[in-house]
Amino acid sequence: MAIVAIIDTGYRSYDYEKELFAGMGYELQIFQGERVDIPAKRALAMKAAGILVRDTPIGEEVFSGAPELKVIVRYGTGYDNIDLEAATAHGIKVANVQGYGNHSVSDHALALMYACIRGLPTGEKNVLTAFGKPPFPEVFELHEKTLGIIGLGRIGGTFSDKARYLFSRVLATDPYITDEKFERHGAEKSDLENLLEQSHVISLHCNLTDETRHLINREAFSRMRQRPVLINTSRGPVVDTNALLEAA
Repeated sequence: MAIVAIIDTGYRSYDYEKELFAGMGYELQIFQGERVDIPAKRALAMKAAGILVRDTPIGEEVFSGAPELKVIVRYGTGYDNIDLEAATAHGIKVANVQGYGNHSVSDHALALMYACIRGLPTGEKNVLTAFGKPPFPEVFELHEKTLGIIGLGRIGGTFSDKARYLFSRVLATDPYITDEKFERHGAEKSDLENLLEQSHVISLHCNLTDETRHLINREAFSRMRQRPVLINTSRGPVVDTNALLEAA
């Protein structure tokens, strides 16, 4: 019987997967070892016809030793832990869960935005240590400000739908989105340079690819004339951390 392997666990139940794959004639095997035991996870993956994965890096080392492997599905939207070029070379299909986290991630981005612009972390500390002290010197209101969104896909679009009524203007950049979708989400189409220069809040919602790695670098920070609040709920390496520390 062909095997489907779940190599990254963490969800409360896998009853749905068990029922689904049993009905399709597959044996479902769920990794039971330590989360950090990558070699053991890869060993299980190499026995499978299909893999369900979250964070474990999957590449040539697995593909070359997995003659039965036909498909990889990532629990989530990003897939930067999977070597797509190597998978394609081996004829292995890769899929993600489109629509996963649209609301939870966009809600979290809104929460981070409010925490920053209202000075909540600093304000809480000041209230606890020096009652009556002004909470944060850079608090500002949104109704006359510009929001910049980098990546207007499912999550970025959902974020725009929620945030557009808070700002006087929403700019967005995404070379893979149609003009109709910009209009649907209430965002003005912009190039990256203009967005960086005009925005008071910038929220990142792009996949991590070779194109977007360190997209926010020294040059990008030098263009941020408004010294904006920067929210990153995509992937960490979209921002050059050293450049961020220099600009802070």
